[in-house]
Amino acid sequence: MEKRRFGRTGHQSTVAIFGAAAFWEITQGEADKVMEMVIEAGINHIDVAPSYGQAEMRIGPWMKTERKRFFLGCKTMERTKENAMREMEESLKRLQTDSFDLYQCHAVTTMDELDEIFAKGGTMEAMVAAREQGLTRYIGITGHGVDAPRIYLEALRRFDFDSVLFPINFVQMANPEYRKPTEELIAACKAKDVGTMIIKSITKGPWGEKKKTATTWYEPFDQMDEIQRAVNFVLSHDITGICTAGDTNILPKVIKACENFTPQDAQEMENMIESGSQFEALFK
Repeated sequence: MEKRRFGRTGHQSTVAIFGAAAFWEITQGEADKVMEMVIEAGINHIDVAPSYGQAEMRIGPWMKTERKRFFLGCKTMERTKENAMREMEESLKRLQTDSFDLYQCHAVTTMDELDEIFAKGGTMEAMVAAREQGLTRYIGITGHGVDAPRIYLEALRRFDFDSVLFPINFVQMANPEYRKPTEELIAACKAKDVGTMIIKSITKGPWGEKKKTATTWYEPFDQMDEIQRAVNFVLSHDITGICTAGDTNILPKVIKACENFTPQDAQEMENMIESGSQFEALFK
C-alpha cells in the first residue's frame, strides 16, 4: 500500500489510516480479527478517540506488543485544560501506552468552539502542556460539518498545528461553497507542512428515513466499484490519507480500494464532482 509523508511529523503513513470508530461496539475477539487484518494490510497509522465507544479498550491489548508498529493518534472533546488532561490520562491507560504520537482537539465544528479551546484555561493549554511533558509528540485539530474548512483555516492562523482532519468526498465537493475553502485548506496545509487526514471519503449522503445497513452515521457507498471511485477521488488530492469507515464489514473494501488506488486526472475529478450533484450532501 502506498505511503505518504504525514506532514512535518515525517512519518510515512499508509494512505489507509485505521479509523477505530469501527470498534464502537464489538467483542475483543471480533476486534482482534480486524486488527490482524489491519496489520496484514500493512496499515501503520491509527486514529482513535474516547468518544468511539469501546475502541480504546479493544485496541489497548494490541499496544502491548504492537505499539512501535503504529503512529497512534487520539483525541479529546473536552474544552478545558483540566478536563482535557484528565481525559488524556484515561485514554493512555485504556490504550496501555505511555504517550501518543498525536493528540487532537476533537470535533471543533463552530467558530465558538474554536474560541473556546483557545480561551484561557482551554484545551490548547492542555495540548501544549502534554507536548512539553512528553505525553504527545504532535498536536492536531479535527472535526466535520459544512464550515470545517473555514474553521481550520482560522485555526492554522492561530496555532501551528501539526495535523488537520476534515471531510472530503465527491458529493460534498459538488457544493462550491464547500469546495473552495477545502482547496484553500489543502493548499495551506501543504504550505505549512501540516499532515492531512480525510474522513467521510465514501459518504453517499445522510440516512434520513432509510433503514440503516451499516454502523456509519452516514449512508456510505457500499459496492466495490463505487468505493474504489470515491477513494480514488479523495486520494487524488494532495492529502496524506483517509481514515477508514466506521463499519467492520465495509472496512475490507476500503482497505482494498486504498491498495488498488489509481490517481484521477483533473478532468476525471471534475466529472466525479459533477456527478456528486445527483446525491444529497451530508453537510449543508
